Amino acid sequence: MSKISIYSETDPLEAIILHPPGPEVENMTPKNAERALYSDILNLAVARKEYNQLECLLQQITNTYRVCDLLKDILISVEVKEKIVKKTCYNERRPDLVNFLMDQDPSELSRLLIQGVPQVRDTLTNYLSDENFALRPLHNFFFTRDAAMAIHDKVIIGKMANKVRDREALIMESIFSYHPKLKSQTIIAEDTDLSGGKIYIEGGDVLVAREDILLIGIGSRTTTQGVDYIMNQIRQEKRNFHIIIQELPVKPESFIHLDMVFTLLDKHTCMLYEPLILQPNKYETVHMELDNGKVKSIRTVENIPEILSKLGMELHPTYCGGKSDTNIQEREQWHSGANFFAVGPGKIIGYSRNINTIENLNQNGFEVLKARDLLNGQYNLDDYDRYVITIDGSELSRGGGGVRCMTMPLSRKSVN
Repeated sequence: MSKISIYSETDPLEAIILHPPGPEVENMTPKNAERALYSDILNLAVARKEYNQLECLLQQITNTYRVCDLLKDILISVEVKEKIVKKTCYNERRPDLVNFLMDQDPSELSRLLIQGVPQVRDTLTNYLSDENFALRPLHNFFFTRDAAMAIHDKVIIGKMANKVRDREALIMESIFSYHPKLKSQTIIAEDTDLSGGKIYIEGGDVLVAREDILLIGIGSRTTTQGVDYIMNQIRQEKRNFHIIIQELPVKPESFIHLDMVFTLLDKHTCMLYEPLILQPNKYETVHMELDNGKVKSIRTVENIPEILSKLGMELHPTYCGGKSDTNIQEREQWHSGANFFAVGPGKIIGYSRNINTIENLNQNGFEVLKARDLLNGQYNLDDYDRYVITIDGSELSRGGGGVRCMTMPLSRKSVN
């Protein structure tokens, strides 16, 4: 595997971690969907077909690794296995499951930690319990972006805003700490800062714009204390650095992360949701400048593209939902119309359902290629300098995220 190396959102992709949706997505009912952070129940059979397009496509482009396989690899070690099992069981108040889980082989234990441990109805309490699982399934884990994020040569483990996702972070922390081919410097946020505020950090809110520029969203999933925590890690590098913070609406839920309203497509092009990013509104954009490890200035700026331009990163905007109709913009933003993932400069992947967004990209020089046609050998990606590959995403998008949400890059090749 490549060492951790992420200095841009758009440099050529070298390695990535994925997690295809499995039975953990199907083990959901209307009663627990909201607790699982869903507004609806996904059809697993359809979601799997859609995700398979993405995974097969990425396998042709870069090195891909699955969470379940990496987890299985590290569970071969009895010492690591014991650490993960005990931490999981004690965190989730099920110490009674330690012996059962320790008896499982690495493959089965990997499955149970992700898909959940069914409740055994062997006591009156368990028999009458509304819970179907002693350890709950990780319904959100196919959004691998949130639980761990690579920044430069380090990995920050997400401090999730909702406890139902804590085990995702534990699994990713364990993979990066113990996998023999993936050992890296991991940074794990503490529960609170000195002022007592909650530190929450999720990967969907963190974009590496340039080696010296981070973009971070704050809202329902990442807090100001989370930004301060990242800042304190960055300032240790003792050089000039910029952090640009975008305040996000708490509702509706489609605004949960910055990458739902702003993504980078190449060094000079971005995708944005115009009403929030460019139009006047109450949500602030803040520029923090660090100089040799110290905060040099903090000030409110007009918007993300404006401050990036002043920092020498001139961006041409493309528009989520196009520019003609605000209702269309809202509809396509809801279905992750701004959430694109770059496999290289000007080489991006997104959902085909957002037809006005895709049309706007095409008008701005992106060739539109269907994933199914590429997988059938009808196109050669080397023939195109700029393209958007569209995957079927009618079901996946109902989970509340797009292609960037479903991908955790490990390494990108630096391009001058």
